[in-house]
Amino acid sequence: MTTAEALMARMNEAERNQKHPPITVRDASSILILDRSGAEPKLLMGRRSARHAFMPNHFVFPGGRVDPGDSRVQVAAPYDETTLGKLTREMRNGSGAARARALGVAALREAYEETGVIIGRTGEAALPRGTAWQPFAQRDVALDLGAMRFLLRAITPPGRPRRYDTRFFVVNRDAVADIDPDCVGEDAELEEICWVTIDEARTMPLPTITLTVLDELMARLDADPSLPSDAPVPFYRWVRNGFLRTTL
Repeated sequence: MTTAEALMARMNEAERNQKHPPITVRDASSILILDRSGAEPKLLMGRRSARHAFMPNHFVFPGGRVDPGDSRVQVAAPYDETTLGKLTREMRNGSGAARARALGVAALREAYEETGVIIGRTGEAALPRGTAWQPFAQRDVALDLGAMRFLLRAITPPGRPRRYDTRFFVVNRDAVADIDPDCVGEDAELEEICWVTIDEARTMPLPTITLTVLDELMARLDADPSLPSDAPVPFYRWVRNGFLRTTL
């Protein structure tokens, strides 16, 4: 069994016997913040509140649903053309640069809302506007989609209580401009955050897709640590009776 086949087998096993009525698939984004300053790469993860009906007490990457306004937020630097092409490929309900931009903007917004991490670069005139972006503007931090690498796409299979078409991005820790510690705590979506190695993360309570993302990240780093934007992007989606893994 190949590595890809093993990943799909694990996904199929975890997603069986789900019989919820059909629901709308919503766009979502998640971001992996990668720290390679030490002997082993580390990632920022957060533990979801025990009060949540969806994945309580599980460790996840920052992320969430795309908001309608995300496509209109000003960015200082766009994706590179290769990344934009992969993001707009096989989009549900059409495609477009604005929708692709919303995916990256949502990942940056969720990273701040859930962990207090402000990702971007200073010294740019194109600062984001709006209530959600005040922490960025106050610190003179503009959004830089060009620093993000598209790692993986996965659509929740039918029969689940929530369905998301999620794009997972990677950004290096040196793209972090500031961290606001007040975004994490008992009343926040994530009750704690921590920097962990990939091996440490595998021992934590994780959703199946998160474990799969970790494995795909390791394979991508092994292939080329620079994470070039032209590398194949795995795309997991449910076809007939199981997951299909293709590449974008």
